[in-house]
Amino acid sequence: MTGTGGTLRIILYIVWALFVVAAAFAMVHAIRKTRRQEQLMASWPKVQATVTGSVAGWTSGGGGSSRSRRFFPTYQFTDPRGTLFMGKSEISTAAAPAAGSLIEVTYNPADPNESLQVSSAPRTTLGCLVPFFAVFAVALFWFISVFPLG
Repeated sequence: MTGTGGTLRIILYIVWALFVVAAAFAMVHAIRKTRRQEQLMASWPKVQATVTGSVAGWTSGGGGSSRSRRFFPTYQFTDPRGTLFMGKSEISTAAAPAAGSLIEVTYNPADPNESLQVSSAPRTTLGCLVPFFAVFAVALFWFISVFPLG
């Protein structure tokens, strides 16, 4: 492994290592954020909220995929004293949610303006992404080792 091919292979391994470190950092950050939200939600009261509409957005279209339209439900709920609060979900859907439909949310009793939609989607997504990136990293490592360089 000397010469131009060896140097190029070393550069590819360095780029691979940087990619793995960045992906691991991003996944650890996402896992911590999800766990923090789950811990908060476990201690907050749950209520049924009424969907009032939605805010439209777009996916990033990363990885060569085409961008697609997503909808983030807006909702309102009342606390036990009857005070009305509004919120916007962080969980998107492919179709616009029907106004008047019900979703389950949790809210911070100390500040009911802070509320989150109850969903297992973030945990499911992370559960799929972690093994995907592990397999992808191993496949890239193998590909670098067999790629003909000079």
